[in-house]
Amino acid sequence: MHLSPAHDAHPRTPGEEQFALAAELLALLGDRTRLALLHALTGEEADVSTLTQACGAARPAVSQHLARLRLAGLVNTRKEGRRVIYSLHDGHLRRLVEEALKVADHRIGDRPPHD
Repeated sequence: MHLSPAHDAHPRTPGEEQFALAAELLALLGDRTRLALLHALTGEEADVSTLTQACGAARPAVSQHLARLRLAGLVNTRKEGRRVIYSLHDGHLRRLVEEALKVADHRIGDRPPHD
């Protein structure tokens, strides 16, 4: 797999804590539904109903994944009447999701065509 050089490389060698937290973050992103939810939130904030439609999972599963993302500090919530509105915590996460999907696009594009 070919990856272009990182423009914003980490300024110093990460320590054990950084590696552990990064691995935890990547494990959370390793779930297809959670990745789809985070991708849906890269454009704008949304409620559970909107996110359920966007990722195609059952509402209870979406709620459980959102709770996990909230507890991990990856999404923020705010109340709008009785609705809970979700948003990404920061731009770093937005870029990470976008880059992961770009890598997937490149890998799909590098596959030989099927006969």
